[in-house]
Amino acid sequence: METLLLLSYAALCVAVFKIFRIPLNKWTVPTAVLGGGVFLGLIVLIMNYNYPFSDIGKEAYRTIPIVSQVRGRVTDVPVTPNVMLHKGDVLFRIDPEPFQNRVDDLRAQIKDASQNALSLDSGLNQAKADLNKAIADRDQAKREYARYAQGHKKGAFSDQEVDTRLQTWKAAEATVAAEQAAVQQAQNSLNSVVDGENSKVASLMAQLRNAEFNLESTVVRAPSDGYVTMVGLRPGVMSTALGMAPVMTFVPKEPGELPTYVAAFRQNSIQRIKPGYEAELLFPSIPGTVFHGEVLGVLPAMGEGQFQGQGRLLTTADLQGQGRVLVTVRATDPRLAQYDLPQGSQVEVAVYSGHFEELSLMRKILIRMKSWENYVFLDH
Repeated sequence: METLLLLSYAALCVAVFKIFRIPLNKWTVPTAVLGGGVFLGLIVLIMNYNYPFSDIGKEAYRTIPIVSQVRGRVTDVPVTPNVMLHKGDVLFRIDPEPFQNRVDDLRAQIKDASQNALSLDSGLNQAKADLNKAIADRDQAKREYARYAQGHKKGAFSDQEVDTRLQTWKAAEATVAAEQAAVQQAQNSLNSVVDGENSKVASLMAQLRNAEFNLESTVVRAPSDGYVTMVGLRPGVMSTALGMAPVMTFVPKEPGELPTYVAAFRQNSIQRIKPGYEAELLFPSIPGTVFHGEVLGVLPAMGEGQFQGQGRLLTTADLQGQGRVLVTVRATDPRLAQYDLPQGSQVEVAVYSGHFEELSLMRKILIRMKSWENYVFLDH
């Protein structure tokens, strides 16, 4: 920008000296040089502060790394690179056979467990019947022992016969205790429910839902409208569920979504950049044209100042990097829609704060001259 100003001033001086026939001597030439230097220096300083300009900027866009939820062999990749997709369109498929087998196995287990759950009620009734029979046998054995013990006192039964009846009674008592435990176990099994289902069936149902989710995940779909680019995935490749190794990069692109540009400005002029300020954008890929825009916001942090706790103190080297402030800008000029720019294109941005408004015209002239410069370039 400064070079353009100097060249413009030099051309103006030459024109003035020629038109007005001013002689070139030791007074006129130094006056023109020194006066012009001071005048242009003041203009540049005031203009750069109040109407900042950045030639470091790009269109910022987000990408989504595509990672499969399950591990398996890729069988089909129907997606075409750089072609717009709708949300839910298939990106690639993984061999579903092992996941389908798991689903079928769990469904069979659930059917078996459900049948077993239905028999728990009858099992409880059977256990209660066995308990009643054991109680009856115990009571009979107790009465038999009491009769023999009474007869033993009168000399009708021997000691061995009385002891046999005593052991029979004790065995019947043990049988009653065992049958009571069986009834309690059957009751616990019948009462073991989760959300109205038997606990075994509920556990298998949860496993089935997880298996069905894994089966559904063998078909990887587009998370939103957009496209994938540089598709290197081919059938036969093993896809893993590790987020560190995405198999595709998806670029979301909603219809009517306006691009957002990010430019890096010097910290000196950040007080003259506010949301809503007018901006102008020029693209090296569109020479000779300047587009209107507005400032969306100023990012509240710079990456050069961040640090994380790593068990060491900050050093001078950590503080030497002088970063620039990142500013988000949106193009409001409808003419930009007629140009097909690739995402991530370079952009240069000027911001108009409204202070010293007389100098805004100079910034607009300079930025348009710089736009015309984009016609001139050399390839090595």
